[in-house]
Amino acid sequence: MGSISRGAQRSLAAVLLLSTSLLAQTQPERTTAEDHQNMMAQLGIKSLRPGPSGNESSPNQANYDESKANPFPDLPDVLTLQNGTKVTTADVWWKQRRPEIVELFEREVVGRVPRDVPKVTWSVRNANEGMIATTKVIEREVIGHVDNFSYPSISVDIRMSLVMPGVTTPIPVMVMFGNGNASAIEQLIGAGWGVASLSPTSIQADNGAGLTKGIIGLVNKGQFRKPDDWGALRAWAWGASRALDYLETVQSVDASRVGIEGVSRYGKAALVAMAFDTRFAVVLVGSSGEGGAKLHRRNWGEQVENLTGAGEYHWMAGNFMKYGAAEASFGSRNAGDIPVDAHQLIALCAPRATFISYGVPEKGDARWLDHQGSYMAAVAAGPVFRLLGVKDLGTSDDYKTEKMPAVNVSMLDGRLAWRQHDGGHTDGPNWQYFIPWADKQLARGRN
Repeated sequence: MGSISRGAQRSLAAVLLLSTSLLAQTQPERTTAEDHQNMMAQLGIKSLRPGPSGNESSPNQANYDESKANPFPDLPDVLTLQNGTKVTTADVWWKQRRPEIVELFEREVVGRVPRDVPKVTWSVRNANEGMIATTKVIEREVIGHVDNFSYPSISVDIRMSLVMPGVTTPIPVMVMFGNGNASAIEQLIGAGWGVASLSPTSIQADNGAGLTKGIIGLVNKGQFRKPDDWGALRAWAWGASRALDYLETVQSVDASRVGIEGVSRYGKAALVAMAFDTRFAVVLVGSSGEGGAKLHRRNWGEQVENLTGAGEYHWMAGNFMKYGAAEASFGSRNAGDIPVDAHQLIALCAPRATFISYGVPEKGDARWLDHQGSYMAAVAAGPVFRLLGVKDLGTSDDYKTEKMPAVNVSMLDGRLAWRQHDGGHTDGPNWQYFIPWADKQLARGRN
């Protein structure tokens, strides 16, 4: 057979592209209910346990009785290999134990990033000079276009703004999920940091119907996920990593000192980003709760069953729904069956600088988040930080008996930090403590 001419190849490619586009246009819009039910069917789940209510007057209200908060005897040991061998060296952690934990989180909790995710090409759309307080800055609107040649009906353009003070030497940058806190941005710029505000919903929608769209839908060509495919938390974290790819090309950015931050669901995503991408040097995890720094095995406030219901399941891998199953082909499972827990997610950040932040229920940082359960997770992660040669919270290893410090008492002496401020569902009041702590942990002098 003779070779196909270059013109014919282009014509054939155009026909295939049009055919793919026409096929996509005939596919129905997926609803959250349809997507949720499809994953249940894939997993053989007939029914899920309902999650408790955050309304404390509801018959199904969440538990806030500490005597009932710890129904499971122990957490999975962070420094024991799956074959039962104790981890006693950093080399074994990096080569054996850490990969085991990563695999379990990818398979069962947050999902896997596909190997064939298309390339992201970054471009600057606008650049403007301005002032933040007394500092002259340049703000760039940056767009990361994801190559969608293979499925043109779904377009993903990651939106980010980068604000940099005028500097002659590279400086650290904080990537913040969302529009960012104006006061935090002012404090960071004043302290000689740059700020990148990253739009998570430009990466992946925050609902189940969006799973056949966004970056997840683009890679899956508009089809339903498989059980170990990534959820929104992992997709947002992937987007943060692509933002870091761009920052590595900017001369005024010190790419070895880039941080990641988020609050609430984006606090979960910030923790996931830090855990899976070791290029991030520091993280501020704000009020993250269940699916973030809170222990799954704690019966307090929001539970695993809330994350497996139709309102939140899209954050996680499909496989995570197994742990909310009331009736399924594999029987019933609960939080105690999850092979990993939040302390191990925090441990994946070690030995890098990790700051866990919360507010107080009285100001709106609801008891639902389980502040104590998150503190326990941080305590239980401590042995990994110490194994890798840095200081943890400085507590005992007995996470069951360690109690949270009082509000506004800082635990900032180590590479792992904790602080509960007296504000609400925000990390705003902690920035004045985070910035000098981060400068110290990054061995950075102020420019």
